[in-house]
Amino acid sequence: MIAGNKTTVNGSMNYYVQESPGVKRRCYAFVKRAFDIVASAAALIILSPIMLIAAILVYVDDPGKVFYGHVRIGKNGKPFKMWKFRSMYMNADKMIDLLTPEQAKQYYTEFKIDNDPRITKIGNFLRKTSLDELPQLFNVLCNDMSLVGPRPLIESEIQTYYDDTHDVLLAVKPGVTGYWQAYARNNATYQSGERQKMEMYYVRNASLWLDIKILFKTVESVLKKSGAQ
Repeated sequence: MIAGNKTTVNGSMNYYVQESPGVKRRCYAFVKRAFDIVASAAALIILSPIMLIAAILVYVDDPGKVFYGHVRIGKNGKPFKMWKFRSMYMNADKMIDLLTPEQAKQYYTEFKIDNDPRITKIGNFLRKTSLDELPQLFNVLCNDMSLVGPRPLIESEIQTYYDDTHDVLLAVKPGVTGYWQAYARNNATYQSGERQKMEMYYVRNASLWLDIKILFKTVESVLKKSGAQ
């Protein structure tokens, strides 16, 4: 806490106390983490039947591992495994030759592919409905991720950001959803620079009110399948 300006009341000098930015950030971080724990735990309990059905469908469609852990870069540059329901064939890494030249180019510039032939039928449904993201609730409980934050990146994606923004971007915990996903999703690309701008906007303006708006907008975007692939 720091002292603010002084005021005069009935001839006596009084000081009002002004909250320092550091205190506000700590309060925000505490409330955000508490909400992450309660909300993710509740969501896992409520959504467990849906997750069980999804797991069965993934296995029936293409027998093998139900979950897929992909290494991402978290807060302060710490790597962690981000979990998803597997949406690609088990031998997807050997199916690169199936990509067209245009798809291969998109893969190396946007780190995603339109009409990816490596995605299973159930995997395509899970991606369009964002149900493949549900296992990330475990990442939230383990404190690797938050419900709201910039999308966790693979190491090569970090290179799409300017050098002076790397540390700023990685100073916050990545999220299951975020400003980019809620308001643009796949309609804002790395190549255009819009995705980077949106992620950095959140990092520099993060607040409880913005987090709440993003959560509600995410639900709306998922229901409308805005920018879904």
